[in-house]
Amino acid sequence: MEWSDEGIILGVRRHGEANAIVEVMTAGHGRHLGLVRGGGSRRQAAALQAGNGVRVTWRARLDEQLGAYTLEVTAAHAGRLMAQAHSAFALSHLGSLIRLLPERDPHPVLHGDLATMVEHLHHERLTGMMIARFELTLLTELGFGLDLESCAATGGRNDLLYVSPKSGRAVSRDAGAPWQAQLFTLPYFLIAEVAEPPLPEDIEAAFALTGYFLARRVFDPRGLPLPDARASLLAALKRPGG
Repeated sequence: MEWSDEGIILGVRRHGEANAIVEVMTAGHGRHLGLVRGGGSRRQAAALQAGNGVRVTWRARLDEQLGAYTLEVTAAHAGRLMAQAHSAFALSHLGSLIRLLPERDPHPVLHGDLATMVEHLHHERLTGMMIARFELTLLTELGFGLDLESCAATGGRNDLLYVSPKSGRAVSRDAGAPWQAQLFTLPYFLIAEVAEPPLPEDIEAAFALTGYFLARRVFDPRGLPLPDARASLLAALKRPGG
């Protein structure tokens, strides 16, 4: 068995004295692990870093085996991402989210989003928006997507300002006004492109929304808390200068 693919390194752990097991989010083969012989050496340590883009070739005798990786770094993002607190926490959180996916289950949309994000996470003003959008997409990929295209009460598509915590559906301004205190705010950047980075209060509202549904529909049923890196990311984004 053999295949080659493009991917982003999610994590690395030592395997024995000289080797490493590398976890990669690939375009066509999903979240996939493989053994890198000599990956525990100092010479390869700089290349085998979370966030780096790689061209990966996987080989094994049988499909169900761990298999061996040959990796070529195509984009060295790790150093830049680790240099700032917000991007380091963002990368850690993204890894935690992607590990919710079944191993070797292709999710090309998520891979594409991740590949774009690792190029821009060092931009503090964009990070919160990108992570919130990724969380929303992940919910959809896991089968728990929110319906934000039309109002749950009227069916209309205009002036959508809220989301129902019960149904996960959007609610318009007029329909939601009497129940505003019980509804989540729906930031505009979650349903459309925006010309400027969102305001901090919009980022906070987006994380409150996605965090609620991630906890309720994904993490709580698995007996897991939301990742610590998520709270650390939010704290870093609130600090002046990230």
